[in-house]
Amino acid sequence: MPDVHSLVNDFLIKLKKRKIEGSLATAKQTAELIRSVISAQRVPYTNQAGALIDAVKAVGEQLIAANPVELAVGNIVSRVLHIIREEDLSLTTAAMAGLNMSTVSDDEDDDRDNHPVLSAAVVAAAARSTLRPPSLQMLLEDIPDAAAVPRTSSSGGDSEEKTKSADKSSRSRRLKHDVIEAVNELIQDIGTCHEQIAEQAVEHIHHNEVILTLGSSRTVLEFLCAAKDKKRSFRVFVAEGAPRYQGHLLARELVARGLQTTLITDSAVFAMISRVNMVIVGAHAVMANGGVIAPVGLNMVALAAQRHAVPFVVLAGSHKLCPLYPHNPEVLFNELRSPSELLDFGEFSDCMDFGSGTASSLLQVVNPTFDYVPPKLVSLFITDTGGHNPSYVYRLIADYYSADDLVVQRRPAMGS
Repeated sequence: MPDVHSLVNDFLIKLKKRKIEGSLATAKQTAELIRSVISAQRVPYTNQAGALIDAVKAVGEQLIAANPVELAVGNIVSRVLHIIREEDLSLTTAAMAGLNMSTVSDDEDDDRDNHPVLSAAVVAAAARSTLRPPSLQMLLEDIPDAAAVPRTSSSGGDSEEKTKSADKSSRSRRLKHDVIEAVNELIQDIGTCHEQIAEQAVEHIHHNEVILTLGSSRTVLEFLCAAKDKKRSFRVFVAEGAPRYQGHLLARELVARGLQTTLITDSAVFAMISRVNMVIVGAHAVMANGGVIAPVGLNMVALAAQRHAVPFVVLAGSHKLCPLYPHNPEVLFNELRSPSELLDFGEFSDCMDFGSGTASSLLQVVNPTFDYVPPKLVSLFITDTGGHNPSYVYRLIADYYSADDLVVQRRPAMGS
């Protein structure tokens, strides 16, 4: 087992130096690091869940502070905390149900027929549902109405105490194992989110349509290619995504896959949008209000799409769902990149002022990384769990996060 402190320090350095690009890579490596932290954590006999939560929070706060703009880090930390709470509640309730079932005496068989006792698995499922606010999806869960509350046994106290002690020991051993298994499933879901989103392409892209996108996104690439593999014939307009010109890379990939592609400048989006049937783009993060943190320039595309009544579709894995709101003052969702992406070194050297003894530039170059697209401009979110309206994002947030854990997501204030 490698030293966890070394793993954490190495990952912190990568985050601070921006060595990891992309929400998917960041989310996956964050989940793997937290899994290592949980595996190496020595937990006490009692309050095991609290010990795991404290360990994950301590590491999570360091990771979030290392790169506050990468929202996927905080998302994964909060999701793992929610997993710990879910598994702890499930094991506790299942242990209570098992204790109740094991202590029912034989002379109560007839009474049990009239008042059946829930199985441990069913009670555990009911416990997990208590972490989520009510929704229509909960109606599909198979929880019988027969025994909403487990019955208390009237058998001897000594036997009950022994059973409780055995259940506590078993639960103590199982919690850590169950949490690691759940984190493994989370890592697997993150790795396969592209494929799960791409499977839905045939439902949204039809013959002879014209699709517009901006910049480069692996999710968008796999989505469009999946529609092409399903014998859909369509054309793609790719805005180049200045100043990094990631759209050139996407256009090259699309042509290599056999798609009809047209590369346009960002300034030509409004002129070409009237020919487009749908705008399909990726996202850096999806906020709790349904707004989107996306590569710079996408707000302009969204406004053009709204002006011409063109659907604006955002592809985003569930690891990009952020339980924060963009108006919170502690949230930093933008950063300025190097001016060298806009200007070559020395290109505007004649704008430098050397009269004061120190070189100061009369020209300021601003190169923001992200745009904010409000939810009113988004028509549909397509995630690895299906398509959702922006007004439904709050429901997804409630499924993946616990309100008690969102304090770990607080960002340092501007200038700190």
